[in-house]
Amino acid sequence: MPAPVSIVIPALNAAEELPAALEHLMEGLAAGLIRELVISDGGSSDATRAIAQAAGAEWVSGAPSRGGQLRRGCAAAQGDWLLVLHADTRLEPGWAAAVAQHLQEGQGAPAYFRLRFRARGLMPAWVAGWANLRARLFGLPYGDQGLLIRRAEYEAAGGYPDQPLMEDVALVRRLHRLTVLPCAALTSAARYQRAGWLRRGARNLWTLLRYFLGVKPERLARSYSK
Repeated sequence: MPAPVSIVIPALNAAEELPAALEHLMEGLAAGLIRELVISDGGSSDATRAIAQAAGAEWVSGAPSRGGQLRRGCAAAQGDWLLVLHADTRLEPGWAAAVAQHLQEGQGAPAYFRLRFRARGLMPAWVAGWANLRARLFGLPYGDQGLLIRRAEYEAAGGYPDQPLMEDVALVRRLHRLTVLPCAALTSAARYQRAGWLRRGARNLWTLLRYFLGVKPERLARSYSK
């Protein structure tokens, strides 16, 4: 029987982060979990494609849009389960056992990882703590926490919308029974370190609020990238 999980990673000039992310997936291969790796690219001009091909990944390319890239990548994947990760996310050792247990005992529920930044200090812990609390209380994990979802449920929910921002929120709002896995997604802190932890956190919260108030993702993306 084929391995159950397809890994889907959207990428755009991810050559610096992608090798480590792929290295942390190796235990899933050893455990017989991973059927394939799909890299959905948005027009990289660096070595992202060479890295993906060296890893034996299926390469899907198209316009640069996180939602569109994820939608194309998930459409190309063949596994019964999809594990969607960002290119700058490294799964904590032990993740394969946690996923295997969920596949056996989780009754088909979609799941995500606890967030942890690859940085030390009070602010990284505080921001990650808020993100984990938001995910638990409101069922709103972001994409940097990963998403493990049965293909049938992904399709029933309509999949990722082709939009440049908040595609992860748009999908998880249509899901039920979201479960947190007993393992962490170790995510890059570079954007927070560049912008400042408080400033970046406040911008993320403001962007989420504006999205809930009906502001179009395209407009949000323009202001978010400034």
